[in-house]
Amino acid sequence: MCVNTYCKFETALDILIGKWKPVILLRLLNHGTMRFSELQKSIPDITKKMLTQQLRELEYHDIVHREVYKEIPPRVEYSITDYGQRMTPLLQAMNDWGVNHIAHLQELYGEERAE
Repeated sequence: MCVNTYCKFETALDILIGKWKPVILLRLLNHGTMRFSELQKSIPDITKKMLTQQLRELEYHDIVHREVYKEIPPRVEYSITDYGQRMTPLLQAMNDWGVNHIAHLQELYGEERAE
């Protein structure tokens, strides 16, 4: 599939690894620019600390842009960078596979064991 020196699958996984990064990215891709509080409300199970940490990591990799408005109170908005937009087909494919996988499990085991 790839030669060791050119296989950078791990690099992609480092960016996407974890429960929340793909969820955050899909929210931003679907809703566009969002404030921190909007993101947190759209992902009710994530803690404020975890959301902050994940956003910082995505910002470091130039996947997410953080815009701070010098207002009182300060307003912070997050959006996907142009570079981060390149992940759209990958994230959509992962989401589509997840939907199909749940349907497959429902066929195999029935509704109660599908997730």
